[in-house]
Amino acid sequence: MKEKELHKLLDRLLKLPKECEWVEFKMNFKSEDDIGKYVSALSNGACLQNEPYGYLVYGISDSTLQVEGTSFRPTMKKVGNDELEHWVLQRISPRIEVLIYEIIYQEKLISLFKIEATVGQPVSFNHVDYVRVGSITRTLKDFPAKEKKIWTKSNRQVFERIISLDVDTSDEIVKLLDTQSYYDLLDLPYPTNRESVIEKFISEKFIISKNGSYSITNLGALLFAKNLNDFDKLKRKAVRVIQYQGKNKITTIKDQFGTKGYAPGFQGLIKYINDILPSNEVIGQALRETVLMYPEIAIRELVANALIHQDFSETGTGPMIEIYEDRIEISNPGLPLITPDRFIDEYQSRNEDLASIMRRFRMCEEKGSGIDKVILNIELFQLPPLEVQIQEKHTKVVLYAYQKFSDMDKKDRIRACYQHCVLKYITNDKMTNQSLRERFNIAPENAAMVSRIIKETFEAKYIKEEDQDNKSKKYAKYIPRWA
Repeated sequence: MKEKELHKLLDRLLKLPKECEWVEFKMNFKSEDDIGKYVSALSNGACLQNEPYGYLVYGISDSTLQVEGTSFRPTMKKVGNDELEHWVLQRISPRIEVLIYEIIYQEKLISLFKIEATVGQPVSFNHVDYVRVGSITRTLKDFPAKEKKIWTKSNRQVFERIISLDVDTSDEIVKLLDTQSYYDLLDLPYPTNRESVIEKFISEKFIISKNGSYSITNLGALLFAKNLNDFDKLKRKAVRVIQYQGKNKITTIKDQFGTKGYAPGFQGLIKYINDILPSNEVIGQALRETVLMYPEIAIRELVANALIHQDFSETGTGPMIEIYEDRIEISNPGLPLITPDRFIDEYQSRNEDLASIMRRFRMCEEKGSGIDKVILNIELFQLPPLEVQIQEKHTKVVLYAYQKFSDMDKKDRIRACYQHCVLKYITNDKMTNQSLRERFNIAPENAAMVSRIIKETFEAKYIKEEDQDNKSKKYAKYIPRWA
């Protein structure tokens, strides 16, 4: 946290009427054991109060909440040969994040421990669980109802609802967030007073109001940030677009990081990508017409999917679009929740709050209807099939430029056959030799070529015959193997 953020945090904590389950004020250090107990109790207390962090603050009187300053420097403190922070964390289970700050506040030295709230399991110190009851630290076993509540908490915090930044006033909200874009995207008139804007953003969980100040959630910042660099933990979630010369990464032409939130920046992002994508010039009867190499709806949907389905727990990385002479690669952090073979007909998002609002903004298609439109338009453009590559920590989707059928390899043809079969199935139709010939733009006299592709796809166990008792292959219809 930066100094300005720490000052705002202390301002917020001092607005509390007194110490509570997730905040402890102390003047000076007593013992390292006390700190270990406070870490356990405040982490558990923050969990019970639905706070993302607990705070142990030295230099503030617990009785008057007056800023007195402290002589305790935790970053300098050692227990034997161990640094205090390391000593405490070695005795804490499960491991949680504990950050220590020393700052000058109101001209006094303040030492602050920022303690991550536990989820799904009580935090213990030296094998004992502690909890705050009001302003008193007690053993958790004496309060079985509280202990049960911690155990039954979800093992995963919803990323979109975590606090990204605390601010003091509504002026700061409007300064940091593009509130106008919310109303523009929903075709609604902008309210005549700021209070209505703030109320709407609170109702949408973009911001939270607490004790007269505000907190911007990750959802609000990701969607509406005027500049994502204002949010330390989210700036790497901005979209990066790289254009290369040729078919490899040797020569970079452009390398651009986005700065706007996803909502106000999406249309500009898609336009930027389309402007630098290769295009073909087609000469008609009287005029020349520039035709994009890739269907715009495919670019739009795949980019939106990369934003929606990214795993935000993967730090230091974000969505990326890489443009080559012969393909475009769109990747996002995290591995898919469903097998790539079922992308066309299944849907599961790890970030449903983000997905829901992006659908309302018409930035992407309704649940489960996006990838099928991508595949449909790939076929209309006579492009090679979409390819999904699962890497160690990323999911990459590759959209290839036009290739002649003769230039596609066996894997490409099998993948195209399977995707065509699924597309037909989910539109209440069936794949046939004729429909696949039309997909590849192959003349009827070359039907045997398509029969061979169908046979290879069948042998790869991607498809099956609809009527397995049918002896005639000429009029056979095919459905996905899982249907």
